[in-house]
Amino acid sequence: MKKVYVFFADGFEEIEAMAPVDILRRAGLQVVMVSVTDDEIVKGAHGVSMFCDKNIVNCDFSDAELLLLPGGMPGAASLGGSEALCKALLKQVEAGKPVAAICAAPMVLGKLGILQGKKATCYPGFETYLEGAEYTAQLVEQDGNIVTGKGPGAAIPFAMTLVEMLVSKEMRQELEAGMMIS
Repeated sequence: MKKVYVFFADGFEEIEAMAPVDILRRAGLQVVMVSVTDDEIVKGAHGVSMFCDKNIVNCDFSDAELLLLPGGMPGAASLGGSEALCKALLKQVEAGKPVAAICAAPMVLGKLGILQGKKATCYPGFETYLEGAEYTAQLVEQDGNIVTGKGPGAAIPFAMTLVEMLVSKEMRQELEAGMMIS
């Protein structure tokens, strides 16, 4: 089973984290929620606490199909401050495997040079952090193995893009019909 790791830090944007977790699980993917804090309980930007499956210090991401970063502040900045996560992201990209980030979190990819020469989107005002990227302002942008999303309203289309990339277009269509999205 394909494994997806979703990373959490205090101040994460709840809908940008939970919509993809929910939708990717509906698609049959194994989704592991990982805290980059000292605790497995992480508090969202709007006061929702989340109990993560693992702590980053206890993880080996060699089996990852996808690494996913939700936005929110200061959550996204805290993700960028995690040395273990930054190393995992660089290793993932070097292996030609997908990474995804939404809202403010694409800035983490930008600072690591992952967006160099790629099309990308993010929450308005964070485009200056997308170093070397062509900012498109699209709701969701996929450039090869890199998927970025604009903000909270993009959470479902962002997740559906990931389903199509990791599973199939048919699975995306099935989920959208079942969830009454299209």
